Amino acid sequence: MENEILERLDELLELRAFKQIKEILEEHNEVDTAEYLSSISPKDATIIFRVLNKEVAADVFAYLEPDVQQYIVSAMTDTELADVMDELFVDELVDLVEELPASIVQRVLKNVDPSRRATINQFLKYPDNSAGSIMTSELIHLKMDMTVKEAIERIRNSDIDGEIIYTSYVTDAKRKLLGVVHMKDLLLSGDDTLIEDVMIEDFISTTTVTDKEEVGHLFSKYDLLNIPVTDNEGRLVGVVSIDDAVDVLVEEATEDFELMAAMKPSEKPYMQTGVFTLAKNRLVWLLVLMISATISGTILTKYQVAFAAYPLLVTFMPMLTDTGGNAGSQTSTTIIRGMALSEIELTDFFRVWWKELRVSLLVGLVLAAVNFGRVLLFHPGQVTIALIVSVSLLLTVMIAKSIATMMPMLAKRLGADPALMASPLITTIVDAVSLTIYFTIAQSVLGI
Repeated sequence: MENEILERLDELLELRAFKQIKEILEEHNEVDTAEYLSSISPKDATIIFRVLNKEVAADVFAYLEPDVQQYIVSAMTDTELADVMDELFVDELVDLVEELPASIVQRVLKNVDPSRRATINQFLKYPDNSAGSIMTSELIHLKMDMTVKEAIERIRNSDIDGEIIYTSYVTDAKRKLLGVVHMKDLLLSGDDTLIEDVMIEDFISTTTVTDKEEVGHLFSKYDLLNIPVTDNEGRLVGVVSIDDAVDVLVEEATEDFELMAAMKPSEKPYMQTGVFTLAKNRLVWLLVLMISATISGTILTKYQVAFAAYPLLVTFMPMLTDTGGNAGSQTSTTIIRGMALSEIELTDFFRVWWKELRVSLLVGLVLAAVNFGRVLLFHPGQVTIALIVSVSLLLTVMIAKSIATMMPMLAKRLGADPALMASPLITTIVDAVSLTIYFTIAQSVLGI
């Protein structure tokens, strides 16, 4: 919403002019309305919510923050609650049930139609990260022997929201999915044309146990609005819509970013997460990285003689470790993103490694050459030191990129999230490797 409208709403709220607030909010998108209600006190949000039109209120409810939903549900009568619950999609009800306390969940389920209650309970049994957990069971079934006129009539008489209506699904008597029919094809076909003649038999579908991130990538790859979901016997049980897929991709991207920054992913938005929870999410990895960094200290202890004899060697340590860490971060970010988008598979390991090795050779040679000149510029006559540092830099970059290629793919092979093997952990490993290479070369060349 625009700032002028928000200021007007705040003025009306102070005057307790709820009727005028209702008129303004009902002219706006339900997402904006939910965002506004979530920004004010739960008590005021509840009052405004209760004066909204029933259909509008149900649309808004699905986008409210969980704590606001909980407060509103607690304040509703059973009749009001039943009205809102009947307007929500099953997947939205499932999300609500998963967020609310048990006592309120019982009340919600009590006021849901028995057939929908059974469906909700079935959804709750699907794994959290599966297509079954985000699908809705509300869709349009057609039969092959229907005419286009009959199909359109069925669609008109269905109580289906706009996000699902663009695609209908053709099933047999046992609900086995046979094909899909797009609304455009129905509108462009004659009334007497059979559904069998307009349905698409070569369609994209998924199963209830497919990882929801994989489902999200199917939307991106094939430019879909909906994807039908079947059980292991090919029977149609639901559909995942584009809005759910976008939510999944945003959620997964956020989780990957947090893991790549060495943080435990948070289930709540930043402003709703407590200080202690944030500290706990970050502390574990910081402890791991701090302890693992002692490896570098151990390596330096081993080579005390080298930098005692040539103190100049110490001045190049930060440059070597930082460059190695940055080189590894570039590669790990590229690999993790490629795997997330299914552009890189485990079978591509040697192709990816060979490509990154060539990239690291080119990058390393340029960095080494520039560094050689820089060392001689600031330390005239130190050709041997310049050579040691430059060769060490080249090898560090090459090894850093190799490690950064291997670790995310190894993590995936072991069933872990590749994002775990991101910048902080790789940097810690590369630091130890680069220091070992550096002082090993120094000792060999200088005869220390």
